[in-house]
Amino acid sequence: MTTGTHPTDWTYICQLQDIPVLGARRVSRPQGLDVAVFRNDRDEVFALLDRCPHKGGPLSQGIVFGTHVACPLHNWTIGLCDGQASAPDEGCTPKFAVQREGDAIYLLASELSGHAVAETRPVAGPVQRITQHKQA
Repeated sequence: MTTGTHPTDWTYICQLQDIPVLGARRVSRPQGLDVAVFRNDRDEVFALLDRCPHKGGPLSQGIVFGTHVACPLHNWTIGLCDGQASAPDEGCTPKFAVQREGDAIYLLASELSGHAVAETRPVAGPVQRITQHKQA
């Protein structure tokens, strides 16, 4: 959680009770993927890009435990404090600054508009196979 920045730098997101305990709430942005705002059982709040670094799974649909979330696709464990995948897995999901004032939750406005906007989710669909033709 971040504190001490001018209040106009922050965008109000929701109240703490609007985020399910051990779950998340998605925040859409004008461009880029959604941001997932997580709440653990100690009412700590974290924010990550809603994309697992492995196959792009929606972390907002994962289960929160302690300061981690389990990706719902392949059960990768992602740290909520830093977005890092737990070993032996490797990769990182961009994190977002969170501010809490009482039960009000805020995200940094500049990050909502410009942080990790180029990240995309993998496109699902059938695999295209390239066949090699032998020359006679």
